[in-house]
Amino acid sequence: MSFHKILIANRGEIACRVIRTARALGYRTVAVYSDADAQAPHVRLADEAVRLGPAPAAESYLKIDAVLAAARATGADALHPGYGFLSERADFAAACAEAGLVFIGPPPSAIDAMGHKAAAKRRMLEAGVPCAPGYLGDEQSDERLRREAEVMGYPLLVKAVAGGGGRGMRLVRSGDDVVAALAGARREAESAFGDGRLMLERLIEHGRHIEIQVFADRHGNAIHLGERDCTAQRRRQKVIEEAPSPIVDATLRARMGADAVAAALAVGYVGAGTVEFIVDAQHRHYFLEMNTRLQVEHPVTECVTGLDLVEWQLRVAAGEPLPLQQSDVRLDGHAIEVRLYAEDPYAGFAPQTGRVLHWRPEAALQAANPGGALRDSLRIDAGIVEGGEIGPYYDPMVAKLIVHGRNRGDAIRRLSAALEDLPLVGPANNGRFLRDLLRHPDFAQARLHTTLIDQWAADGEPLLQRPRAGDDAWRVAALLRASGDGLLRPAGSPGGLRSAGSAGGLRSAGSAGGLLRSAGTASFDLTLVCDGEQRRLRVTPRGGGAVDVATNGDTLTLRVIERDGRCLVIEQAGVRRRWLVVEQPAASSDGAAVLHIVHDGAVFRFEEPSALPVQAASDDPRRACAPVAGLVAQLLVRAGDRVEAGQPLASVEAMKMEMWLVAGTAGTVAAVHVAPRDAVSAGALLVELAPEEQTA
Repeated sequence: MSFHKILIANRGEIACRVIRTARALGYRTVAVYSDADAQAPHVRLADEAVRLGPAPAAESYLKIDAVLAAARATGADALHPGYGFLSERADFAAACAEAGLVFIGPPPSAIDAMGHKAAAKRRMLEAGVPCAPGYLGDEQSDERLRREAEVMGYPLLVKAVAGGGGRGMRLVRSGDDVVAALAGARREAESAFGDGRLMLERLIEHGRHIEIQVFADRHGNAIHLGERDCTAQRRRQKVIEEAPSPIVDATLRARMGADAVAAALAVGYVGAGTVEFIVDAQHRHYFLEMNTRLQVEHPVTECVTGLDLVEWQLRVAAGEPLPLQQSDVRLDGHAIEVRLYAEDPYAGFAPQTGRVLHWRPEAALQAANPGGALRDSLRIDAGIVEGGEIGPYYDPMVAKLIVHGRNRGDAIRRLSAALEDLPLVGPANNGRFLRDLLRHPDFAQARLHTTLIDQWAADGEPLLQRPRAGDDAWRVAALLRASGDGLLRPAGSPGGLRSAGSAGGLRSAGSAGGLLRSAGTASFDLTLVCDGEQRRLRVTPRGGGAVDVATNGDTLTLRVIERDGRCLVIEQAGVRRRWLVVEQPAASSDGAAVLHIVHDGAVFRFEEPSALPVQAASDDPRRACAPVAGLVAQLLVRAGDRVEAGQPLASVEAMKMEMWLVAGTAGTVAAVHVAPRDAVSAGALLVELAPEEQTA
């Protein structure tokens, strides 16, 4: 089973992560890419790269023939699927074998056995692995599923029998919701997996999601490497993972580990896999599913065991036996991983796209890993680079931050600091939300359950309220805006406030580009906007690089003490503080740059009213516009159709999320500007309505 060159059939951070270990072991690597990823980090990191096709995954990363052709073209003799895309497709594993490629994963029979969730649960019951009650039958009519739901009782989950990652899953709390849940889950499952079959499962209320990492070789050996706690979720998508679990003791770990190994052996498993359980309030565990691949959250297991799981995958695929026995496995310390998503947690977790203006992991690594006792406490797995684009075609997760500490409190503290030290500036993201979640008492005291974040969203939990820029941030924005570009030049160029007659300098109220003012000039007003809030600030130059800024009735003197690239040390009221400032160039020659100011892990965007882009009013009931860039998944109306207020019109799919547009008013569809599967930009007009009063 020897091989020499590995094709990684994936993208983003997991492709980069696999390439690094493969090259460390002496293997050559091949990347594949879509048109959207031509300049992506994984393409640059590999020894060779092959284009698969256009940006949509169905036309590139999911095309088995194109992936196999790339292997033939480069002489690759092994293939690593990563996670997502084709990683849990039994037909793909079989096609690799037929093409003479070593598939770095389980045999097709094991993928097939666990890929059909209903059949997998039947196998688990036969193997003595505890499972939650549910309906696993082949009869798939809506009528049969409704009857089974009534017999089972509520709440329950409707789940796709194929795939994973929360796709094709709906929570049902009453009989009134069953029909819509079945339709939605079936539609999403068919779109994501090409298989609309469903199963029903009793919901374990307030459960914790605990999974066991298993490994098996071709020689009949199988062990587990402890558990991961993945309870912090939103909409069934994991947000934070940790190892070990704060609620699992040695006895429960042994029971769950034994059941996970039994599950792997029951299907003839080989390689890395994860057996997922739900644990109830009485610490009883029930089998959910088995992911027949490497998990996103595998780094926390690597941190506490000291093992490289990708290295294990490669060695097992080459025919080597497992390097350890169960009694050799040791867990050391505590590790936590957070998933950095390009999404806005303060707007319903809507996915976001755009250019990466600032992303510098090297600085965060240097701050967190200074050497000595703290060496390697922080790890960053990322698939983005500064200057790159985050598009709408793939999963919104763009990076992972992983911290290893002596204990859980140590890990929480270090990871909170790392999130502040590594802001992503550009598309909105969940960095500040993650920091706040780590510090929330319910996380710190292990009181979370899998639906608590969703409950918070419904209840208006402060954690999900958008952070507001404080007076200090407004003053800094005024200082920088009034200073023109003098404080934001590249390192090595003259900085600071400049006098009249220079190429930049203080600007007068309302100017976009600059009536210059020298020290001692009379005070003037400056209007700024941030997150919908508008303030008029009074600015008074004082000389020597100092400026008085008045806001909310208070006046403070600000002085720039030093500058290192985008990091400024600014003194206010005798306190010196570092501020990260990223200037986004003006969109037009007569506009002004946008200032992104980072404070406590939050990114605040300051603009002048004259520089704000003109956008279509989002509250116009006659216009249904795309909330984000993506693909038109469904279109339910045609021109001339009569609609009621609140009636669904179309849905846009972006980054694994389906977002519905509804009629803002009763009336008639005046025009439809798109077709199903069209790519649309954020804010694009999809459907126009003629209100009822205009159709009389």
